[in-house]
Amino acid sequence: MHNLLTESLIRYDNSAGNRVKASLSEMYEALMSDSVDAFPALRPHQRHACHAFLVQLGAMAMHRAGMDEPPTEATEWAGLIRGLTPDSPDDEPWHMVVEDITRPAFMQPPARSQERAEDYKNSVYTPDELDMLVTSKDHDLKSAVAQRAGIDDWIFALITLQTMEGFGGAGNYGISRMNGGLGNRPAFALAPADGGLGAHVRRDILALLECRPEILKQNAHYPENDGMTLLWTLPWDGTTGEALQLGNLDPFYIEICRRVRLRIDDDGSIYGIRTTSKAARIDAKSLNGVTGDPWAPTDFRDKKGAKVLTLPAGGFHYRRVKDYLTSGDYGSPELLRPTAAEAQSGDNMQLVARAMVRGQGKTEGYYERAILIRSKLKSAMLRRTADDDLAAIAQRRVEDVARVQRILSHAIQVFAARGEPDRVNAEHRALARPWLDRLDAMVDDRFFEALQDEFEADDEDTRKEVRDSWLMDGVVEPARDLLLDATESLPCPAIYRYKAQVNAQGLFEGRLRGNSGLPALFEQDGTEVKG
Repeated sequence: MHNLLTESLIRYDNSAGNRVKASLSEMYEALMSDSVDAFPALRPHQRHACHAFLVQLGAMAMHRAGMDEPPTEATEWAGLIRGLTPDSPDDEPWHMVVEDITRPAFMQPPARSQERAEDYKNSVYTPDELDMLVTSKDHDLKSAVAQRAGIDDWIFALITLQTMEGFGGAGNYGISRMNGGLGNRPAFALAPADGGLGAHVRRDILALLECRPEILKQNAHYPENDGMTLLWTLPWDGTTGEALQLGNLDPFYIEICRRVRLRIDDDGSIYGIRTTSKAARIDAKSLNGVTGDPWAPTDFRDKKGAKVLTLPAGGFHYRRVKDYLTSGDYGSPELLRPTAAEAQSGDNMQLVARAMVRGQGKTEGYYERAILIRSKLKSAMLRRTADDDLAAIAQRRVEDVARVQRILSHAIQVFAARGEPDRVNAEHRALARPWLDRLDAMVDDRFFEALQDEFEADDEDTRKEVRDSWLMDGVVEPARDLLLDATESLPCPAIYRYKAQVNAQGLFEGRLRGNSGLPALFEQDGTEVKG
């Protein structure tokens, strides 16, 4: 029931401003023409799960068919997708509901016998209750509220659960493509700067096919051909002996991590039933998530071995992204590197980064960031080393910002201590924190744009001029303004306020020009000093 390949189950808003319903194969037709503006049922934290599913499915289908250019017609896509499930002439793996538990349904593994139906004792009545997102009655985002859900709500919830979920307590194991049960599956990829959702899907499909030989080279456990592709089509009773080995999987495999089935209630509404398992579906714990996921950076900082990156709480701060792009401590995922055609093109691209950060029994935030990548930086992504020019420029900028932040913090602390440096304590340091965060946000807003300005400069003199201009206009001047705001906002007895302001501003300007600050920035005579 509800065949994704033949029935119009997925809502999307097209570029003409209309809301349309489409089958999965019709979705691919719309995506290839880049006429999809949005999926109204897709929640923000589900974006990468949906994108990765469409890319992996499309790339595997094209690879098996020996195609190097995506079809443009829905009927062709339907044929390609069916090519991945040749043993299911009735399209069961693409049906949302299949009553026979020994047959697969979409993202729902079959059992080996009818008796296993007794295992499924936990009912789920809304798609958001099924989803990976940890929710609570004590927070704004509550669970089990999607009482009038559409079928596409269930589609996206299933994809997200099965391809993004971590450890959820005894018998609820996570996916293979993350480092440990409390990790996450971050995504970093290039995308066309002037394209929409479809342009990104099409680009990643073609890029994935192009980098397949490299993924196989770097992950020798995968077979070159005929590995398992859609893991929900395989029987699974949750036993230890059923754990799949990566050596039997296609490098683009779409995995599952939970035993769940959908059913139809007496009133015609969909609900879910689920159960636990005794082991993870894929035996890959020793790899720490390093499975060749083409979106996920590799973390080399641990001497015990490489791990897939786990994005910490706080998201894609400029200092973190700078490290991921330039530091030798991290390896770039394949889809963050330009394709051969993109490397030759002078067109700008966009870096798209996404991740849902998970904690122990809680959600620590969904993060997403898009950064414009100009031609020279795009080329540098192909030849990144730990000590290259870009890394040196980026690291110097981060260090310069940190110097200004320390000076700003010291100045605010001194003001809070009534202008007496010897009286600064932990309470005063805490009072300075909000202004440092505000300066960091101002820097973050333009960091990568300004970084590329310097990186693209023709000679060292021009680079210094560009860097100094950014430091003065983008860091020092905002810090001066924040110091003024702090000295006007923080509590201070009137009898001490003038002294506190003068001492704080004098300390700020003096340290900026001292050896611990940015003395080279003030070498020119006549530099205006505010305050």
